Amino acid sequence: MPQYERIKLYLLEQVQAGYWKEGEVIPAEESLAVEFGVSRMTVNRAIRELTAEGVLSRRQGAGTYVAQQKYQATLVEIKSIADEVRARGHRYRSQLHVLEEMPASVALAEKFGLKTGQLLYHSIIVHFDNDVPIQVEDRWTNPAIAPDYMKLDFAATTPNEYLMAVAPLQRVNYRIEAVMAPDAVVAMLGSSQREPCLVLHRKTFSFNQVASVVTMWYPGSRYQFEGSL
Repeated sequence: MPQYERIKLYLLEQVQAGYWKEGEVIPAEESLAVEFGVSRMTVNRAIRELTAEGVLSRRQGAGTYVAQQKYQATLVEIKSIADEVRARGHRYRSQLHVLEEMPASVALAEKFGLKTGQLLYHSIIVHFDNDVPIQVEDRWTNPAIAPDYMKLDFAATTPNEYLMAVAPLQRVNYRIEAVMAPDAVVAMLGSSQREPCLVLHRKTFSFNQVASVVTMWYPGSRYQFEGSL
């Protein structure tokens, strides 16, 4: 293994093991060069490659830091966020903020193809990865498709897991935008008001009806979407 690869592997293992946390500075290039008995140029190559891969972040005149991790969500396959978090080897939990029955507004009735005033189920849930809030899920659900929605224990299951079990997916419409979050979402995400959020709007269909309309807010600095066809 080339020397720079050996250093790169060492740095990556230190980050993945949690010895250096997000935002913490790593040893200087000179120190690493002495420790491994190599030139500073060799150390610099390892650090440059890890920076390009998003593991490290370099700040002019301040050193090299562990970059803030960007969690990933798939767009093509609808998966439970709990499964995504656990697949990373992290601890998942959720916090229920709202669970209510509400009459459909004109706009919501149009989205669901229902009459204005018909009851819908509404929930707002914050999802956490290792106690870091990574998603605010604001969901409206069709009672005809998901009659037991209001009885769910959201500490034990996610809306997605329940809906995938009771409402076979026919098709999905979605769009993504980057916007500044309202104060309530900022508070739930614990993010800066100056930070834009990635917002995923998604409508799912089952049994030839709209099953759910959901808006999911992700802090822009902590999330990215990926997908393949």
